[in-house]
Order: sequence, then C-alpha cells, then structure tokens
Amino acid sequence: MCRIGRSGPHQNSRPPADVLPNPDQPSLSSPSTSPSDERVLRIATRESPLAMWQAEHVAALLTELTVPPNIVPMVSSGDVDMRPIDGKRSVGVFTKRIQQALLENEGDVAVHSMKDLPTEQHPDLIMIASPDRENVKDSLVSPQSHDLESLPKGARVGTGSRRRAAQLLRVRPDLDVQPIRGNVQTRLQKMNDGEFDAIVLASAGIERLGMSDLPRVELPLDVMLPAPGQGALAIEVRRKDSLAMEVVSGIDRPISNACTLAERTLLSELHGGCLAPIAALGTIDQNGELSLTARVLSLDGTVCLESSASSVIRLNDDSWPDTAKALGKQVSEVLLEQGARALIDAGR
Repeated sequence: MCRIGRSGPHQNSRPPADVLPNPDQPSLSSPSTSPSDERVLRIATRESPLAMWQAEHVAALLTELTVPPNIVPMVSSGDVDMRPIDGKRSVGVFTKRIQQALLENEGDVAVHSMKDLPTEQHPDLIMIASPDRENVKDSLVSPQSHDLESLPKGARVGTGSRRRAAQLLRVRPDLDVQPIRGNVQTRLQKMNDGEFDAIVLASAGIERLGMSDLPRVELPLDVMLPAPGQGALAIEVRRKDSLAMEVVSGIDRPISNACTLAERTLLSELHGGCLAPIAALGTIDQNGELSLTARVLSLDGTVCLESSASSVIRLNDDSWPDTAKALGKQVSEVLLEQGARALIDAGR
C-alpha cells in the first residue's frame, strides 16, 4: 500500500512575463505578408518512427496557421547508445541533439515527448506549447494478452523505466522485471523472439503508431501511475525567435500545458530527473479544479509514498501557470516530509 499524504489549497500570483507568448509580436502569416514571403519553419525531431509521427502531427497543426513546415530528422545519443540508461547519462539523452539544432540554427521548432524533456530549461530556449494530450496510461503487451494478475509467476517483463518496474513489483513482487532498450518495434521484436514474456509500453505511443490491435491490456491508474508529462508533447523554440514563438503558441492547449506544468514542477522540486521511480498525473475537471496525484517508490516497490492535492485554476487568466506550479510544489513538499528524498537518492 502507498502511504498517502494530502494538503490543502494555495494562493496564486502573477507569472513571469518571459514565460508567456507576447500578443504584440507579428504573426508568421500576418495580413501584410504575402505567401511567397512567409517563412518556412523547420521542425527538428528524432528520426525514430514515433518521433517522426509526433513531428508530422505538429506540422499538420502548424499548417493550419502558417505555411507547411519542413521536418528535419536527427539522431540523438539515446537512439544510438543501447546501454541501459544510468545516472551518468540520463539527462537529455533524447533531447539534447534536437535542442542543439535550434541553438545552431539547424531548426526552428523542436518536438519532444514531454516526459523526455529535462525540467531544467536551456536559457536560450522556451517550451512554448503543448498540444492536446493523449492517452496517459501504460499497456502490458504480451502474446497471450495477459493482464497483470494472470501473468505466470516469475514471468520476464521488459521495461526501460524504473517507475514502471517499481509499480509492477509493488503489485507482483514475484515478476522478473528486466531492462529493455530500443524503439517500440525493437522491443516488440525482442518479446516475439522470446526474450520477454511481456513488455510495458506507453499507450499513447502504441496508438500514435497505429498499433492499437496489439495484444495488450491497459494498466489501471491505481496500479500504474504515469511519468510526469506522459502522453503529452513539448514544443520548444528559441527565446529570441519572436515569429516562431507567436505561431507555435497558437497550437498550445492550456489544459495539457497546465496539467503537465504541475507534474514537471513536482519533478523539479523533488530533483528526481528521469530515472528515479516518480509518477505523477494532473487532471482538470469540468468545474475547473486542477488535481495532482504523485508517487515516489523504492526500486523494489516495497515502499510507496503518495500525495495528492487540488486547486481551482482559471485558464482564461494569466495567473494559471503560477497556480499549476504552486500545486506541484505543494505536493512535492508533502512527499519530502514523508521521506521521498531517501527513496529518490537510492533510485539514482
């Protein structure tokens, strides 16, 4: 069982101006600009099938606002180095090359999986948009469509995430959870070759790749809480590129942005990075209440700390980023009081 901690509401304050788009900046496709003079944005992305789908999705959204962008595929260190990701090479292995492309003017827009983007932002870049978030759940994939309860004792389950491994072991300590690397297709091939009895994949990735017919069972949120930012995209541009900032901000969806901002603030406050077994999910209900639930676990799943809190958020008010950040900080403080620091340090 997770040890539960809860906390109450908080006060809001106005966000720093430099994290919000400037409505006074001209648009890429302003009425005074002829189509032949419009600038063509370059989208920098990893070249994996999933990353390319994400870039093409963003390109389609941007095409509704401006001239069709060009896509510039690149190889990240995380795509080449198949060693298990450890504390020495965990930060930005899937994002640094794409960010470098913006800094060196090889691209104008960077598209990331939100969960891969480090919480510490480069001073010359800004995460300007997060489109509609997709499925936040994880799926257990196996040839026999096992759910977690029906997996045989000692079944070999592959996952590259300590968060997933810890939550699996919390419910099924008898499982043989092993690390796995590679893109979705590579992981599926390893399972089909008999290296694993099952693997855990993000449901959003499966659906984006058109693989919804895979033999899989979605894991319920009370069993498998997602990683901060899971199912969402993060879009970065250069801070000094006012034209790109203006047009890309047009595909932002405040609900997605607010929920993931709360999750990522919590992750930042815990100094957890992308390796520690930390899970978090923010949601906004029809009454405009932002709720955040988070877990910190031991690597073997025997210890699970959990905290949740909520606050009314006004997405039509410029103060909403501060509301989301304050909620993330609030929940992180409760987890730290419960002893999360020791679990995080042990999980590095």
